[in-house]
Order: sequence, then structure tokens, then C-alpha cells
Amino acid sequence: MSFTLPTLKYDYKALEPYIDAQTMEIHHSKHHAAYTNNLNAALETSDLKGKSIEEIIANASKVAPVLRNNGGGFYNHNLYFDLLTPGGASAPQGKLLETLNGSFGSYDSFKEVFTKAAATRFGSGWAWLIQKGDSLVVSSTPNQDNPLMDVAEVQGSPILGIDVWEHAYYLKYQNRRPEYIEAFFKVINWDEVAKRFKA
Repeated sequence: MSFTLPTLKYDYKALEPYIDAQTMEIHHSKHHAAYTNNLNAALETSDLKGKSIEEIIANASKVAPVLRNNGGGFYNHNLYFDLLTPGGASAPQGKLLETLNGSFGSYDSFKEVFTKAAATRFGSGWAWLIQKGDSLVVSSTPNQDNPLMDVAEVQGSPILGIDVWEHAYYLKYQNRRPEYIEAFFKVINWDEVAKRFKA
């Protein structure tokens, strides 16, 4: 069993003007595809072949770097693209909103904490909204690491992630990462985030 590059549920231009079509096309058809292909190639000679992506990356400290990096890249990008949409709920609702309020004080406070985690991640990496038990926390990880990995400082189930590698925003925003983060909030599909939240 090999992994396949997921087909996006929307056109590359669908997130304009917040995320431009050229960035989306390169990000998905080149970067995400490369992680997928490199992961499959690395698994050919690995005893992890046939395992789920979650099983492969769980023990990231014990697998070859090529599997940690490309497995993480494949998982992270699957989540990232799945949670973006030109439609859908533009703000959290129901139990998810209640838990955000309980964990951070308010939605605006969560947004501030998440934005800071994404903006201050040095170099390349990700910021995450993670479920830990009945509460939600924000963290960030370097490179293609994520909270499912045993190497993560904060472990848990990621329900939202933003890619802050430069390839995710540089064509439109250059070095203005905070503008990209603000734009990202305009295209989050909170319906999809809520599906990943276990109330």
C-alpha cells in the first residue's frame, strides 16, 4: 500500500485573494507531491511499509529522518489543505467554541496566542491547535514535525495547523508572515476543524 496525493476539494484559485492560486498550485502539486513521493520511496525499504501515516510518524525519534520529515510533511499538508475552504463556517461554534473560550478565555484570545505561535516560529515549521483531553492548547513545531510525534514538546491531537514554511506564503506576502497568518484566518473551515474535535 502506498500513499497518494489527495485531490483538493476546491480549485487552486478558490482561496483568492487571501492565498493566491500560484502559491496553492506550487504548494500542492510540487511540495505536497514531493513529500508523498519521497515517503513512498523511503517506505519501500522500511519495515513500516503498510502502516498508517499516524503509526509511521508516532515514533519519530526512532525512524529514519527521511521518514520523519516526509511522513510529517505528508500528514501536515493533508490536514492543512483539508481545513481550508472558500466556504464553510467562518468562526468556531458550539462545543468547539465553548472549549476555546474555556481554554483561552475567548476566541480573540485564542487567535492572539495562535498568531504569536505562528509568527514567532523561527525558520520553517508549523503552529497548531491541539486537543489534549478536554482542553485545547496551542504549540508550534519545527520543520515537518507535529504534535502526534514523540519528539514534540507538546503532544496531542492536532485539529488545526498553519504552515509557516516560506513556500506557503512567500510569492504573495514575501517576508510579511503576520499578513499571511491574518489571511489564513479568513479561509479556515471551522466545520472541518469541529469534525476533528472530540467533544
